[in-house]
Amino acid sequence: MSETIALSPTSKWVELRTTEADWQQADPKLLGTLLSHLHLIRAFEETVVDLAMEGLVHGPAHSSIGQEGGAAGSIVPLTGADQINGSHRGHHQFLSKALGYITPDGIDPKAGLASEVDVLLQRTLAEILGLSQGFCRGRGGSMHLRWDDAGVLGTNAIVGGGVPLAAGAAWAHKHAGTDAVAVTYFGDGAVNIGSVLETMNLAAVWKLPLCFFIENNGYAVSTNVNEATAEPRLSARGLAFNIPSWKVDGMDPLAVHLAMEEALAHMRAGNGPTIIEADVYRFFHQNGGFPGSAFGYRSKEEEHAWRERDPLDLLGRRMQERGLITQEEIASLRATMQASMAQAVAALTEVDPASKAGKKRIRPELWPEPGFRDVGMRGDLSELAGARTEEQDSFQGKLENRKFIDLVADVMERRMETDRGVVVMGEDVHRLKGGTNGATRGLKDKFPDRILGTPISENAFVGLGGGMAMDGRYKPVVEFMYPDFMWVAADQVFNQIGKARHMFGGDIDMPLVLRTKVAMGTGYGSQHSMDPAGIFATSPGWRIVAASTPFDYVGLMNAALALKDPVLVIEHVDLYASSGPAPVDDLDYQIPFGKAAVRRSGKDLTVLTYLSMVAHALEAVEQTGVDADVIDLRWLDRASLDWDTIGASIRKTNNVLIVEQGAQGTSYGGWLSDEIQQRFFDWLDQPVQRVTGGEASPSISKVLERAACARTEEVVEGLKQTMQNLGVSL
Repeated sequence: MSETIALSPTSKWVELRTTEADWQQADPKLLGTLLSHLHLIRAFEETVVDLAMEGLVHGPAHSSIGQEGGAAGSIVPLTGADQINGSHRGHHQFLSKALGYITPDGIDPKAGLASEVDVLLQRTLAEILGLSQGFCRGRGGSMHLRWDDAGVLGTNAIVGGGVPLAAGAAWAHKHAGTDAVAVTYFGDGAVNIGSVLETMNLAAVWKLPLCFFIENNGYAVSTNVNEATAEPRLSARGLAFNIPSWKVDGMDPLAVHLAMEEALAHMRAGNGPTIIEADVYRFFHQNGGFPGSAFGYRSKEEEHAWRERDPLDLLGRRMQERGLITQEEIASLRATMQASMAQAVAALTEVDPASKAGKKRIRPELWPEPGFRDVGMRGDLSELAGARTEEQDSFQGKLENRKFIDLVADVMERRMETDRGVVVMGEDVHRLKGGTNGATRGLKDKFPDRILGTPISENAFVGLGGGMAMDGRYKPVVEFMYPDFMWVAADQVFNQIGKARHMFGGDIDMPLVLRTKVAMGTGYGSQHSMDPAGIFATSPGWRIVAASTPFDYVGLMNAALALKDPVLVIEHVDLYASSGPAPVDDLDYQIPFGKAAVRRSGKDLTVLTYLSMVAHALEAVEQTGVDADVIDLRWLDRASLDWDTIGASIRKTNNVLIVEQGAQGTSYGGWLSDEIQQRFFDWLDQPVQRVTGGEASPSISKVLERAACARTEEVVEGLKQTMQNLGVSL
């Protein structure tokens, strides 16, 4: 007979319930503050639902009515230095954290509201209505609420999408030596999402002060939690990651408060993350002003039973039992909150003169100007003012023939010496004498707390980097071992990091560098070989740089680290072993922003290219004898491209050939050729011509891989065809 041994989890998992003694011993000031938060949130949410039903909320209005206890109970014990973020259903958390910021000493429910509270309510409502005085200037609406001063990192419309970002904030607090924490709020649906589970693992391994707060309201839209998981006690997830976890009745604000106090003590002591699962209930449907029973997935009996457990009624009753407040004073508190909301509505709306029924409309002068549409997608580049820029031909320092990969490591070492905010993370960057290619050679020994080897969890660690960047104290450099892996982390790369600055109002920074390498020709096949330039060029918010020489790599990486935007730095394995003139000890210059390099001058054709294809293009031009301008683009994104150099060349040659190595389907040249034809149509003697790889991704077979990638031979054919179109045979 085999022997079985029962195993126990390393971390604790408990359910916390309040006792009569807890209620009797609770600080009256705490209870009064909790009651004030609950009633303010309720009045706000009722107003939003009413406006939504009147058609004045453009887009969704995810009401938190019924869930106020979880937000207030967990946020009132936080300090001003602590930070939170949340999901699409985040009004209650935003308001509670903002209230704690402007009324740090608590709120007397018997007193009137401070004027700052009235301003808070109006600005928050304005954001939900999409108006310019909102916290995100109308761009965020109901689902994207951010107020950095108050410690609200931003709510998020991608389920689970904000969780890795909160981990970045928690890392920043820990690394800065503070006892501040981050709390990330999400629902039962998000618990089964990879980015959430990845972040739990990463936060536990790195002992980050991050509270995973699960609002288990029982439904992901209409799907019951019991349909989605075999373990509906969602705090059980913590057992797998050695995270202590609390399960609590979220309709009891005091129970939530007590659980959060225990979790805070654990995190502030440096013991790592926590999980709190609060059972709550949204009184309305996923969106709008109707109950879930109206859509058939909940019964009226179930809804009635939960409404009987309303957290506002529970707390009010308990305070009355202790003689801390009367029913009349509670009614007065509710009336005060409703009056403030009525005042906010009056400031933002007016009677529509075109409506015979006296319907409201948004005051026209409060809408954002249409010209604000693209403002703030990227920074204004003021951070580059006064930067020292160099080009290889005019460089006055000492140059030697050096390997490309050595400069990759050297410039990062130099920046980490001069800027303690630079942090490098990625898979194996701390091992193998500098990662899989030597790009981080020697850095772990010299900067042990800023070279972070990560689990294979791209969603988690690149999102954590995004949170670090938003914190403002650090400049994360995230390495993706291969660009194909960005698809694993696509939410964080494109929905979060790329959109954050614009989505949250256009005035926040996102100084993150994402390094990766094109590995065509290495035999790594379809899932390790792509060129990411085309994907990033068509995704908002990213800047892109690509160096073809060691000298340029130094200057481009320095510029990327100076920028306050997310920057993709693309490298190529073919270049790593190549050598070229590069500085020996002067690694402090930048390549001029948005400036291409003319590698060869000619009069018949403009060749636009980047990375390793610069050398292939030059070789092909020499083989064919075509008199061509060969332009190394260097800066590839739409906002940084050197249109002056490109335009001058096109006006001279009247012909364009775009040369790249990657597959047609993710081609960089696709959008670039369209843009050129839009800008320079009258100067072109023929349509823009292109050299690319094949339609398929590279295969592992050496023969098929070569057939899928463009190199010198393909450029030669492209040059011949382009000139043949002009009647010139080569």
